[in-house]
Amino acid sequence: MTLQGKVALVAGGTRGAGRGIAVELGAAGATVYVTGRSTRGQQSEYARPETIEETAELVTANGGKGNAVKVDHLIADDVRRLVGRIRAEQGRLDILVNDIWGGEKLFEWDKPVWEHNLENGLRMLRLAIDTHLITAHHALPLMIERSGGLLVEITDGTAEYNARHYRLSPFYDLAKVAVNRMAWAHAKDLAKHGATSVSLTPGWMRSEMMLEIYGVAEENWRDATAKVPHFVISETPRFVGRAVAALATDPDRSRWNGQSLSSGGLAQVYGFTDLDGSRPDAWRYVPEVQDAGKPADATGYR
Repeated sequence: MTLQGKVALVAGGTRGAGRGIAVELGAAGATVYVTGRSTRGQQSEYARPETIEETAELVTANGGKGNAVKVDHLIADDVRRLVGRIRAEQGRLDILVNDIWGGEKLFEWDKPVWEHNLENGLRMLRLAIDTHLITAHHALPLMIERSGGLLVEITDGTAEYNARHYRLSPFYDLAKVAVNRMAWAHAKDLAKHGATSVSLTPGWMRSEMMLEIYGVAEENWRDATAKVPHFVISETPRFVGRAVAALATDPDRSRWNGQSLSSGGLAQVYGFTDLDGSRPDAWRYVPEVQDAGKPADATGYR
Protein backbone atom coordinates (compact mmCIF):
# COMPACT_ATOMS: atom_id res chain seq x y z
CA MET A 1 0.00 0.00 0.00
CA THR A 2 1.03 3.61 -0.53
CA LEU A 3 0.18 6.95 1.04
CA GLN A 4 -0.79 8.60 -2.23
CA GLY A 5 -3.45 11.22 -1.49
CA LYS A 6 -2.67 11.24 2.23
CA VAL A 7 -1.56 14.37 4.10
CA ALA A 8 0.90 14.28 6.99
CA LEU A 9 2.20 16.84 9.44
CA VAL A 10 5.62 16.11 10.92
CA ALA A 11 5.94 18.61 13.74
CA GLY A 12 9.61 19.01 14.53
CA GLY A 13 11.00 17.71 11.25
CA THR A 14 14.18 19.72 10.90
CA ARG A 15 16.62 16.93 11.70
CA GLY A 16 17.01 13.54 13.36
CA ALA A 17 13.95 11.32 13.68
CA GLY A 18 11.63 14.02 12.35
CA ARG A 19 13.57 14.29 9.11
CA GLY A 20 13.76 10.52 8.73
CA ILE A 21 10.02 10.17 9.28
CA ALA A 22 9.13 12.98 6.88
CA VAL A 23 11.31 11.48 4.13
CA GLU A 24 9.87 7.99 4.52
CA LEU A 25 6.30 9.29 4.49
CA GLY A 26 7.21 11.12 1.30
CA ALA A 27 8.74 7.96 -0.14
CA ALA A 28 5.37 6.29 0.42
CA GLY A 29 3.71 9.06 -1.61
CA ALA A 30 2.35 11.38 1.08
CA THR A 31 2.12 15.15 1.04
CA VAL A 32 4.14 16.16 4.10
CA TYR A 33 4.14 19.44 5.99
CA VAL A 34 7.44 19.80 7.83
CA THR A 35 7.69 22.29 10.67
CA GLY A 36 10.46 23.63 12.85
CA ARG A 37 12.29 26.81 13.80
CA SER A 38 15.47 26.38 11.74
CA THR A 39 15.19 27.87 8.26
CA ARG A 40 17.70 28.98 5.68
CA GLY A 41 16.97 32.52 6.70
CA GLN A 42 17.08 32.07 10.48
CA GLN A 43 18.56 29.46 12.79
CA SER A 44 17.12 28.41 16.14
CA GLU A 45 19.23 28.45 19.30
CA TYR A 46 20.62 25.07 18.18
CA ALA A 47 22.78 26.97 15.68
CA ARG A 48 22.95 23.92 13.44
CA PRO A 49 22.96 23.74 9.63
CA GLU A 50 19.89 21.54 9.13
CA THR A 51 16.74 23.36 7.96
CA ILE A 52 13.09 22.56 7.37
CA GLU A 53 13.54 23.53 3.72
CA GLU A 54 16.14 20.78 3.30
CA THR A 55 13.80 18.24 4.84
CA ALA A 56 10.94 19.28 2.57
CA GLU A 57 13.20 18.99 -0.46
CA LEU A 58 14.21 15.48 0.60
CA VAL A 59 10.53 14.56 0.92
CA THR A 60 9.91 15.70 -2.65
CA ALA A 61 13.08 14.06 -3.98
CA ASN A 62 11.94 10.74 -2.55
CA GLY A 63 8.55 10.79 -4.22
CA GLY A 64 6.29 12.83 -1.97
CA LYS A 65 5.43 16.50 -1.80
CA GLY A 66 7.26 18.44 0.89
CA ASN A 67 6.09 21.72 2.37
CA ALA A 68 8.28 23.59 4.85
CA VAL A 69 6.53 25.86 7.36
CA LYS A 70 8.33 27.77 10.09
CA VAL A 71 6.48 27.15 13.35
CA ASP A 72 7.29 27.57 17.02
CA HIS A 73 5.07 24.91 18.58
CA LEU A 74 5.09 26.71 21.91
CA ILE A 75 3.13 29.53 20.27
CA ALA A 76 -0.48 28.43 19.95
CA ASP A 77 -1.28 31.01 17.26
CA ASP A 78 1.57 29.68 15.11
CA VAL A 79 0.12 26.19 15.30
CA ARG A 80 -3.43 27.40 14.72
CA ARG A 81 -2.31 29.22 11.55
CA LEU A 82 -0.42 26.12 10.39
CA VAL A 83 -3.48 23.90 10.72
CA GLY A 84 -5.58 26.54 9.00
CA ARG A 85 -3.17 26.49 6.08
CA ILE A 86 -3.29 22.69 5.84
CA ARG A 87 -7.09 22.84 5.89
CA ALA A 88 -7.18 25.49 3.16
CA GLU A 89 -4.63 23.76 0.92
CA GLN A 90 -5.51 20.09 1.48
CA GLY A 91 -8.86 19.90 3.26
CA ARG A 92 -7.63 16.99 5.35
CA LEU A 93 -4.98 15.67 7.74
CA ASP A 94 -4.38 11.93 7.90
CA ILE A 95 -1.18 11.62 9.93
CA LEU A 96 0.17 13.75 12.77
CA VAL A 97 3.69 13.04 14.02
CA ASN A 98 4.61 14.94 17.17
CA ASP A 99 8.41 14.91 17.16
CA ILE A 100 9.03 18.31 18.75
CA TRP A 101 11.88 18.18 21.25
CA GLY A 102 14.74 20.67 21.38
CA GLY A 103 16.16 19.65 24.75
CA GLU A 104 19.62 18.29 23.90
CA LYS A 105 21.37 21.39 25.20
CA LEU A 106 19.19 21.70 28.31
CA PHE A 107 19.52 18.48 30.27
CA GLU A 108 22.33 17.65 32.68
CA TRP A 109 23.54 14.10 33.29
CA ASP A 110 22.86 12.42 36.62
CA LYS A 111 21.74 15.59 38.36
CA PRO A 112 19.04 15.53 41.08
CA VAL A 113 16.42 18.24 40.86
CA TRP A 114 18.22 20.51 43.36
CA GLU A 115 21.44 20.47 41.31
CA HIS A 116 19.97 20.66 37.81
CA ASN A 117 19.57 24.13 36.31
CA LEU A 118 15.93 24.92 37.09
CA GLU A 119 15.27 27.26 34.17
CA ASN A 120 16.68 24.74 31.69
CA GLY A 121 14.76 21.87 33.24
CA LEU A 122 11.44 23.68 33.10
CA ARG A 123 12.02 24.78 29.52
CA MET A 124 12.81 21.19 28.62
CA LEU A 125 9.42 20.15 29.95
CA ARG A 126 7.70 22.89 27.98
CA LEU A 127 9.47 21.83 24.79
CA ALA A 128 8.75 18.15 25.32
CA ILE A 129 5.20 18.28 26.68
CA ASP A 130 3.52 21.65 26.08
CA THR A 131 4.43 21.67 22.38
CA HIS A 132 2.88 18.26 21.84
CA LEU A 133 -0.33 19.21 23.62
CA ILE A 134 -0.63 22.54 21.81
CA THR A 135 -0.14 20.81 18.45
CA ALA A 136 -2.61 18.04 19.27
CA HIS A 137 -5.18 20.60 20.43
CA HIS A 138 -5.15 22.40 17.09
CA ALA A 139 -4.40 19.56 14.65
CA LEU A 140 -6.48 16.64 15.88
CA PRO A 141 -9.87 18.28 15.15
CA LEU A 142 -8.90 18.31 11.47
CA MET A 143 -7.56 14.76 11.59
CA ILE A 144 -10.71 13.25 13.10
CA GLU A 145 -12.94 14.73 10.41
CA ARG A 146 -12.09 11.54 8.50
CA SER A 147 -11.95 8.12 10.06
CA GLY A 148 -8.63 6.29 10.07
CA GLY A 149 -6.26 9.02 11.22
CA LEU A 150 -2.94 8.25 12.91
CA LEU A 151 -1.22 10.15 15.71
CA VAL A 152 2.39 9.21 16.49
CA GLU A 153 4.02 10.65 19.59
CA ILE A 154 7.80 10.34 19.35
CA THR A 155 9.75 9.83 22.56
CA ASP A 156 12.89 8.13 23.89
CA GLY A 157 12.31 4.74 25.48
CA THR A 158 9.38 2.37 25.55
CA ALA A 159 6.89 2.66 28.37
CA GLU A 160 8.18 -0.64 29.77
CA TYR A 161 11.81 0.48 29.74
CA ASN A 162 11.11 3.95 31.13
CA ALA A 163 8.99 2.52 33.95
CA ARG A 164 11.96 0.49 35.18
CA HIS A 165 14.89 2.83 34.51
CA TYR A 166 15.76 6.31 35.75
CA ARG A 167 16.31 8.54 32.76
CA LEU A 168 19.21 10.88 33.55
CA SER A 169 17.42 13.50 35.69
CA PRO A 170 13.90 14.18 37.00
CA PHE A 171 13.31 16.63 34.16
CA TYR A 172 14.41 14.34 31.33
CA ASP A 173 12.73 11.36 32.97
CA LEU A 174 9.40 13.16 33.23
CA ALA A 175 9.64 14.49 29.67
CA LYS A 176 10.07 11.05 28.14
CA VAL A 177 7.64 9.19 30.37
CA ALA A 178 4.98 11.87 29.84
CA VAL A 179 4.96 11.46 26.05
CA ASN A 180 4.26 7.73 26.35
CA ARG A 181 1.38 8.44 28.71
CA MET A 182 0.14 11.25 26.46
CA ALA A 183 -0.21 8.86 23.52
CA TRP A 184 -2.10 6.41 25.74
CA ALA A 185 -4.48 9.16 26.87
CA HIS A 186 -5.09 10.43 23.33
CA ALA A 187 -5.89 6.86 22.31
CA LYS A 188 -8.91 6.89 24.61
CA ASP A 189 -10.32 9.98 22.90
CA LEU A 190 -9.34 9.14 19.34
CA ALA A 191 -10.75 5.63 19.33
CA LYS A 192 -14.23 7.13 19.40
CA HIS A 193 -13.44 8.76 16.04
CA GLY A 194 -11.88 5.75 14.35
CA ALA A 195 -8.36 7.11 14.81
CA THR A 196 -5.24 5.55 16.31
CA SER A 197 -2.69 6.98 18.73
CA VAL A 198 0.68 5.40 19.59
CA SER A 199 3.96 6.43 21.13
CA LEU A 200 7.09 5.41 19.23
CA THR A 201 10.74 5.40 20.14
CA PRO A 202 13.69 4.99 17.81
CA GLY A 203 16.62 2.94 19.01
CA TRP A 204 20.16 4.25 19.31
CA MET A 205 19.78 6.69 16.46
CA ARG A 206 22.59 7.99 14.28
CA SER A 207 21.24 11.52 14.08
CA GLU A 208 23.33 14.35 12.68
CA MET A 209 24.29 15.39 16.19
CA MET A 210 25.14 11.86 17.28
CA LEU A 211 27.41 11.26 14.32
CA GLU A 212 29.27 14.46 15.15
CA ILE A 213 29.67 13.41 18.79
CA TYR A 214 31.29 10.18 17.66
CA GLY A 215 33.41 11.91 15.03
CA VAL A 216 32.06 9.91 12.09
CA ALA A 217 29.71 10.31 9.14
CA GLU A 218 26.95 7.97 8.05
CA GLU A 219 29.29 6.52 5.42
CA ASN A 220 31.86 5.39 7.99
CA TRP A 221 29.78 5.16 11.18
CA ARG A 222 31.13 1.70 11.98
CA ASP A 223 34.50 3.28 12.73
CA ALA A 224 32.98 4.51 16.00
CA THR A 225 32.52 0.93 17.19
CA ALA A 226 36.28 0.70 17.71
CA LYS A 227 35.83 2.92 20.76
CA VAL A 228 32.20 2.12 21.57
CA PRO A 229 31.40 -1.44 20.46
CA HIS A 230 27.74 -1.10 21.46
CA PHE A 231 27.26 1.50 18.71
CA VAL A 232 26.80 -1.49 16.44
CA ILE A 233 23.12 -1.61 17.51
CA SER A 234 22.51 1.92 16.20
CA GLU A 235 20.15 2.85 13.38
CA THR A 236 19.58 5.67 10.90
CA PRO A 237 16.72 8.16 11.34
CA ARG A 238 15.12 6.59 8.27
CA PHE A 239 14.54 3.38 10.24
CA VAL A 240 12.03 4.98 12.59
CA GLY A 241 10.65 6.73 9.51
CA ARG A 242 9.93 3.35 7.95
CA ALA A 243 8.23 2.33 11.19
CA VAL A 244 5.84 5.28 10.89
CA ALA A 245 5.24 4.58 7.21
CA ALA A 246 4.46 0.94 8.02
CA LEU A 247 1.92 2.00 10.63
CA ALA A 248 0.36 4.56 8.31
CA THR A 249 -0.11 2.04 5.49
CA ASP A 250 -1.44 -0.73 7.74
CA PRO A 251 -5.24 -0.92 7.37
CA ASP A 252 -5.33 -2.75 10.71
CA ARG A 253 -3.23 -0.18 12.62
CA SER A 254 -5.97 0.33 15.20
CA ARG A 255 -4.70 -2.86 16.88
CA TRP A 256 -1.81 -0.73 18.17
CA ASN A 257 -4.03 1.98 19.66
CA GLY A 258 -2.64 3.27 22.95
CA GLN A 259 0.51 1.17 22.80
CA SER A 260 4.16 2.10 23.27
CA LEU A 261 6.16 0.88 20.26
CA SER A 262 9.75 0.86 19.03
CA SER A 263 11.27 1.01 15.57
CA GLY A 264 13.06 -2.30 16.08
CA GLY A 265 9.97 -4.00 17.43
CA LEU A 266 7.83 -2.88 14.50
CA ALA A 267 10.51 -4.02 12.04
CA GLN A 268 10.04 -7.54 13.37
CA VAL A 269 6.30 -7.29 12.67
CA TYR A 270 6.29 -5.47 9.33
CA GLY A 271 9.56 -6.73 7.87
CA PHE A 272 11.12 -3.41 6.88
CA THR A 273 14.86 -2.84 7.17
CA ASP A 274 17.23 0.05 7.67
CA LEU A 275 18.97 1.63 4.69
CA ASP A 276 21.76 -0.95 4.78
CA GLY A 277 19.38 -3.90 4.88
CA SER A 278 19.89 -4.53 8.61
CA ARG A 279 17.10 -4.81 11.16
CA PRO A 280 18.46 -3.35 14.43
CA ASP A 281 16.42 -3.74 17.61
CA ALA A 282 18.24 -1.58 20.15
CA TRP A 283 15.72 -1.85 22.96
CA ARG A 284 16.32 -5.60 23.16
CA TYR A 285 19.91 -4.84 24.15
CA VAL A 286 19.87 -1.53 25.99
CA PRO A 287 19.41 -3.10 29.47
CA GLU A 288 22.42 -5.34 28.81
CA VAL A 289 24.42 -2.35 27.61
CA GLN A 290 23.47 -0.44 30.73
CA ASP A 291 24.48 -3.34 32.97
CA ALA A 292 27.85 -3.36 31.25
CA GLY A 293 28.38 0.27 32.24
CA LYS A 294 27.93 1.55 28.70
CA PRO A 295 25.28 3.86 27.23
CA ALA A 296 22.26 3.84 29.53
CA ASP A 297 19.84 5.14 26.95
CA ALA A 298 19.24 4.78 23.26
CA THR A 299 20.20 8.33 22.48
CA GLY A 300 23.78 7.22 22.93
CA TYR A 301 24.97 10.26 24.86
CA ARG A 302 26.64 8.11 27.52
